[in-house]
Amino acid sequence: MALDWQVFLEDDGGGRTYLEWMFEAWGWTLSVAACAWVVAMVFGSLMGTLRTLPTDKPLNRFLIHFANAWVELFRNIPVLVQIFLWYFVVPKVFPAMQQLPGFTLVVLALGFFTSARIAEQVRAGIQALPRGQRYAAMAMGLTTFQSYRYILWPMAYRMVWPPLTSESMNLLKNSSVAFAVSIAELTMYAMQVQEETSRGIEVYLVVTALYAISALTVNRVMAFVEKRLQIPGVVVARQSGGGH
Repeated sequence: MALDWQVFLEDDGGGRTYLEWMFEAWGWTLSVAACAWVVAMVFGSLMGTLRTLPTDKPLNRFLIHFANAWVELFRNIPVLVQIFLWYFVVPKVFPAMQQLPGFTLVVLALGFFTSARIAEQVRAGIQALPRGQRYAAMAMGLTTFQSYRYILWPMAYRMVWPPLTSESMNLLKNSSVAFAVSIAELTMYAMQVQEETSRGIEVYLVVTALYAISALTVNRVMAFVEKRLQIPGVVVARQSGGGH
């Protein structure tokens, strides 16, 4: 069957072409993913850090249990179910949230789901550091927050940035489930245009290409940041070690 790319230049019945609609949907996809990424990084970093607090104080033990519960809750419920919960159930339980747009609810659902995975990465990165780093910070008189801010976080994030890149790409792909609650992103666009034009091959090929371009861009941006975070001396040592 011959491909007809002219379908994207046809009017969708609303005064715009399917091409214009596609770029609008692409913008929604990127917006959902970007906002959810910010939520995921903030809450994931916080929960991952809380899980590594010293257990010598009752407040710390409470925060550790809270962070553990957060991770287990959001990690073990499928993302699509969480989308439905946030969109249909949470506003009923908390009427004040009925004023929030669907976009915000989807961002929260995706952000909290991904935050549980990021929390695991951050926790693993901090706990992988030698204990002497924390003890040295304590010996210097640094507070707990200062120990994380100046000693533990800078080293841990250098270690976990590659897996964070994978989580960021997964978040972009997971944004496709927003179609289930009528967010006009790429997947919903593809389904509707395929129904209206019966040109599913062309539509899904282009949408697939846009997802691939978006994911590759995220990968390259995260790789650039990773390169900027690298310590030159460590990079040289690894390269020289790999040459033997």
